[in-house]
Amino acid sequence: MERESMEYDVVIVGAGPAGLSAAIRLKQLNPDLAVMVLEKGSEVGAHILSGALFETRALDELVPDWQARGAPLKTPVSEDQVYLYRSETSAVRLPNFAVPAPMHNAGNYIISLGSLCRWLAEQAEAAGVEIFPGFAAAEILYHDDGSVKGVATGDMGRDKHGEPKDSFQPGLELHAKYTLFAEGARGQLGKELIARYDLAAGATAQHYGLGIKELWQIDPAKHLPGLVVHGAGWPLSEHGATGGSFLYHLDDCQVAVGLIADLNYANPYLSPFEEFQRFKLQTGIRQYLEGGKRLSYGARAITKGGLNSLPKQTFPGGLLLGCDAGTLNFAKIKGAHTAMKSGILAAETVGAALQAGDAGRGDLVAYAAAFKGSWLYAELYRARNFGPALHKFGTFLGGAFNWLQQNLFGGRMFFTLKDKTSDHQQLAPAASCQPIAYARPDGQLTFDRLSSVFVSNTAHEEEQPVHLQLLDSTKAIAINFREYASPEQRYCPAGVYEIVEESTGPRLQINASNCLHCKTCDIKDPTQNIRWVAPEGGGGPNYPNM
Repeated sequence: MERESMEYDVVIVGAGPAGLSAAIRLKQLNPDLAVMVLEKGSEVGAHILSGALFETRALDELVPDWQARGAPLKTPVSEDQVYLYRSETSAVRLPNFAVPAPMHNAGNYIISLGSLCRWLAEQAEAAGVEIFPGFAAAEILYHDDGSVKGVATGDMGRDKHGEPKDSFQPGLELHAKYTLFAEGARGQLGKELIARYDLAAGATAQHYGLGIKELWQIDPAKHLPGLVVHGAGWPLSEHGATGGSFLYHLDDCQVAVGLIADLNYANPYLSPFEEFQRFKLQTGIRQYLEGGKRLSYGARAITKGGLNSLPKQTFPGGLLLGCDAGTLNFAKIKGAHTAMKSGILAAETVGAALQAGDAGRGDLVAYAAAFKGSWLYAELYRARNFGPALHKFGTFLGGAFNWLQQNLFGGRMFFTLKDKTSDHQQLAPAASCQPIAYARPDGQLTFDRLSSVFVSNTAHEEEQPVHLQLLDSTKAIAINFREYASPEQRYCPAGVYEIVEESTGPRLQINASNCLHCKTCDIKDPTQNIRWVAPEGGGGPNYPNM
């Protein structure tokens, strides 16, 4: 069955902060441009997960009157607290002067990034942008000259063997002069573009963290609106891993609590999900959660390599934006404002080209100059050593180094630290590591994976092709099981991967319907044998306000 096609000036893949900012700015520059945004979630915001502390700098540029328009920024930060956790019962609070300058949050807001994206979508649609939620961009279309022509949405109504069902509908082709890719961390199409055009030549290996978050309703007597608590050390440090934690007091007696585990850890027995459950038992955290109720759960990979790992963001016919490229500022633990700025810069570059009569297909090299001349580049440049310092020196020595480089030198040191080893290459053989025994969940503060997936509102069409593809099915047992004790069972925060013992031996079972679309398996698998591809549009989590 032949696919229908639609023509636009600009097609944007992903209704996150980068994609929506680009759409709004394009319409501000030229209301006559035909702009559409494709979003794989069932609605805008359904797949958006972040802490989130929000810096308004890019929003101030994009929508200066955002307060009058009712942007969902309700809770200004009232107090910063930073702790070094030493155990379940011991922690040291750092005085403000000892905290790296980028981690101070005066003037920022505690928000739901999903709610902000829904509001941005309203602004975009009011300006004439077409937004199609529930449609996953599954394929990049190319012209004969190799330039990007657009994208095609995934087919709907195929059974688990890939055969058309009675309800089958072929995907739709969306053609554009320029296509902007803003899929978020480890985007499926972004990964293809980086490989096809060798965009990462000269960049160091990209690095990731796995962010796991819960939203809680707590006792009003314990609620301190605007309080921000960050931490490092225990429990991850107990197993030689690094990362950080957060607890943010929003409005309406709600708190967001989470753990970010750096995915460069070595021990294949480590489970970021279980480490998060342990973290909630820390005395300073459980004091807020006890007596409360968990409302929602989610997980998402975070692109955190920064400027050193940033690929070339332009290629013939399109641009790579936001976390699809890796613009998050890890020193600030913030990526929304940087993603928005990348979208604004992209829109201004594309808008100027089309205004000058550009017919499309070009490599918009002007973007590189605009990026380098922007505050976005300056911010990422100052933060370029932050992540590598933690990787090389660990939480404590790396933290001390980061205090020196940020507070005394403003990030403008004369050298650049680099971490060239990919996260999946850091995993050690199971025989050289100590197994980790995790306690059973209590159902009050700690939970299992399946009950957590339930409160993420995750749903997929059961009878569809598995979207977690093994490139070589034999490696799952021959290498992952025998050499690494099947780490996918533990690094997945949703219970997707399970080793089943049968009479013929162990078998890897993939429970794809549990998938939170976090992309951790695509990142951490030691043989890079798992490929995440988009399932049918609308599938996955449905986060209400994460």
